[in-house]
Amino acid sequence: MAKAQTRYVCQQCGSAQAKWMGRCPDCGEWNSLVETIVESRPSRAKRMALTSSTQNQPELLRDVVADGFKRVSFAIDEFDRVLGGGLVPGSLVLIGGDPGIGKSTLLLQASAALATADGPVLYISGEESAQQIKLRAGRLGLTGDSLYLLTETNVDVIMGHIDKLNPRLVVVDSIQTVYLDELNSAAGSVSQVRESAARLMQVAKGRGIPVFLIGHVTKAGAIAGPRVLEHIVDTVLYLEGDRFHAYRLLRCVKNRFGASNEVGVFEMRDVGMTEVANPSEAFLAERLLNAAGSAIAVTLEGTRPLLIEIQALSSTTSFGNPRRTANGIDFNRLLLLIAVLSKRVGVRLSDQDVFVNVVGGLRVGEPAADLAVACAIASSFRDVPVAGDLAIVGEVGLSGELRAVSQLETRLKEAAKLGFDRCLVPQSRQLDKIQLPGVEILSAHSLAQTLEIALVA
Repeated sequence: MAKAQTRYVCQQCGSAQAKWMGRCPDCGEWNSLVETIVESRPSRAKRMALTSSTQNQPELLRDVVADGFKRVSFAIDEFDRVLGGGLVPGSLVLIGGDPGIGKSTLLLQASAALATADGPVLYISGEESAQQIKLRAGRLGLTGDSLYLLTETNVDVIMGHIDKLNPRLVVVDSIQTVYLDELNSAAGSVSQVRESAARLMQVAKGRGIPVFLIGHVTKAGAIAGPRVLEHIVDTVLYLEGDRFHAYRLLRCVKNRFGASNEVGVFEMRDVGMTEVANPSEAFLAERLLNAAGSAIAVTLEGTRPLLIEIQALSSTTSFGNPRRTANGIDFNRLLLLIAVLSKRVGVRLSDQDVFVNVVGGLRVGEPAADLAVACAIASSFRDVPVAGDLAIVGEVGLSGELRAVSQLETRLKEAAKLGFDRCLVPQSRQLDKIQLPGVEILSAHSLAQTLEIALVA
């Protein structure tokens, strides 16, 4: 019989220590080490016996059969887009997001749609009762044909129901609430989350049943539990958005069966999560033309171009140190752009409070929005509006130069589709290959030259 041992396991990174410490030496988190009982590893002879008795044998690549991977569609175009065109049978998908952002609502809608179209779906909840889920389904107008609800947290019992029902899809809400009897640690601990996910992965791969795992997130926005959880699964999705705004972004950060960084846009309504067919038009619907401090940026989320409005406000500070507030863009990137405007262009912002906001609750991470942010700040400082028919795209360097961005033609086509007559871009060789009838492409090589073009008197 294996001898039990005590280890202190970090609940963030999963590292094991022989004694308790206030701070994890590997990831630096405080008060994250929890006492856990582990069993010693089996002997070398036992491991050799297990290895020799396995049924899997090496085979040539040309002999491997890769049939039977037809994707399953949810009839929700934005959801299918993020998954790479649909759900691959046997895949394990992890979706995370802030509490109340709409993870359970979205997966309940997807489960009901798949159950109605293509056989039984098993929705497992460890946090809500079947009556609570029924009430939510009623508010969303879901009939629930072939949708089975199970309120259970024991993984062994869950696997028994999966074997009996043989569903087309399994949803576990959430992975932090389920547990295995053979482990002594509490549900949600590193060992329970890791082993429960591994057991569900065996079911998914062995039976060809796709499994969705809903995961909690930490204060920093990362999925709670060991980092190895994201390595086990095939796809990692994040549902993002401001709880005080209606729009939600379903972002893919890992996908073994498709392109990562894809994004789907939804709107939270009283009937649940609804698709936004034209996100750029929705984000610009309430835009005020010829307003100082407003500029239109053309960003790229995965393969989808998005036009977003960036607003900036510059006002004389009442304090010794001026404030800088960034909502929707990286704070350090904002400081960089303010420094470039002050040093290279002569826009004196040392005594100005600067506030920048991305309309719609979106978060922009790519540097292609630098030029629009800088134009919005300069527009507010000079109280001169940016031309209303101008879309702006480009990266700003530390010397005030403009740098080219990727997939420029795709961005410009999206701007032209929404009625923008002019587009301001950095000078580059790729402009010679772009032909867009009805759209005037303006180019600049520096930030100072950009402000002369963008700001109208």
